[in-house]
Amino acid sequence: MIVRPVRSSDLPALIDLARSTGTGLTTLPANEERLTHRVGWAEKTFRGEAERGDADYLFVLEDDNGRVVGISAIAGAVGLREPWYNFRVGLTVSASQELNIYREIPTLFLANDLTGNSELCSLFLHADYRTGLNGRMLAKARMLFIAEFPQLFGNKIIAEMRGMSDENGRSPFWESLGRHFFKMEFSQADYLTGVGNKAFIAELMPKFPLYTCFLSEDARNVIAKVHTDTEPALAMLKSEGFSYQGYVDIFDAGPAVECETSKIRAVRDSCLLYTSDAADDTPCV
Repeated sequence: MIVRPVRSSDLPALIDLARSTGTGLTTLPANEERLTHRVGWAEKTFRGEAERGDADYLFVLEDDNGRVVGISAIAGAVGLREPWYNFRVGLTVSASQELNIYREIPTLFLANDLTGNSELCSLFLHADYRTGLNGRMLAKARMLFIAEFPQLFGNKIIAEMRGMSDENGRSPFWESLGRHFFKMEFSQADYLTGVGNKAFIAELMPKFPLYTCFLSEDARNVIAKVHTDTEPALAMLKSEGFSYQGYVDIFDAGPAVECETSKIRAVRDSCLLYTSDAADDTPCV
């Protein structure tokens, strides 16, 4: 098994992978035109021909038979070319001494606070290969790339985690909030965002604070919770130093986790070695 930069010849395999992801993986839409453009742009990025705001470092996991069975990526910087939205989870306090009432009410603020950070994204592994250390290798290889080329990335790395949805792709958070403003299915909104159509978010999402007490109980219960399939990825990121700092996805309320680049364990503790049997002294990290 090896992790390597994507090539244009990988496109058919990537389309097959994208079709099997289901909803919630916004950065990997099952759209051939979008993926073709993304692969071409990733090749340009690896050649050093893209600015940080456009950089898309796309990697694939290849098995011993040459089959592409996984994908992962790093975005050089989010929000520098198109808006990057999150909800910031806040708190409003109301009190009345006369009535002896004190209320703490969580709120959601539409925010662009994470703009400019680099992002770990598009992590997906074929179901048949979710054994052993395959997933960890695919995920952590990106961090070793960051360790080797820190000048390409921001001072903070973020990762948006997939939020809760059922086996039919239904998101409780979307049903209680997003649907009222967008009048479309969660899967459609997720798809439009994935293919680069984000203008409708700014046009339709309310700018004022949203009180979570107006949401359904099911919606409140999934704020900052991850999908069952995403729990291993979240645990791995936490072990690397990532933590939740109060930002969630505006569609499914999945948490965004973050860490200063220099404090990521794999970045901080990695070292450059050379393979003893490589005739050209090929380095590895």
